[in-house]
Amino acid sequence: MVVDAEQMQIASCRRWVEEVVVGLNFCPFAKPVIESAGLQYRVVNETSFEACLLALSDELQRLEADSSIETSLLIYPQGFESFDDYLELLAVADALIEDLSYDGVFQLASFHPDYCFEGQPVEDAANYTNRSPYPMLHLLRESSLEEALATVNNPEKIPARNVEFARAKGIDEMAGLLERCRSK
Repeated sequence: MVVDAEQMQIASCRRWVEEVVVGLNFCPFAKPVIESAGLQYRVVNETSFEACLLALSDELQRLEADSSIETSLLIYPQGFESFDDYLELLAVADALIEDLSYDGVFQLASFHPDYCFEGQPVEDAANYTNRSPYPMLHLLRESSLEEALATVNNPEKIPARNVEFARAKGIDEMAGLLERCRSK
């Protein structure tokens, strides 16, 4: 059976969501969304900013029209391998959400294979809380996020807990886990 590149990219990202995001409990709200099939994966095989932003706009409209889709991961396997190029895409994508009057309706979470928190060394295991198999933009419904946050005590502590957890695991274990998600 021949598996095309797009299917392999989605499979890699699905493993990452299951084994890292849910498996390590980096996002305590993700498991019910995954179990209800509310997460959609879309590969964007474009490299120009314009085409990538058009794909984002299309996905926002799709989410607005279809409430059965809780959240969506746009996967950019080419064109944004450089973290700096990706950060530029992220900034323009955030501005596009505002320009399209989706501010307060949807928000973005960002993931990249070379994600590095500002001011942190590249080799800090904490960066693996946002490192993924491919550059991705994660579209979240703000109303759902607010509902989920209301069910958790001290949700503002989640990022610090994730950083502490990743650092306790160590860079080798975190890097190995991401690599396994990419290579299966």
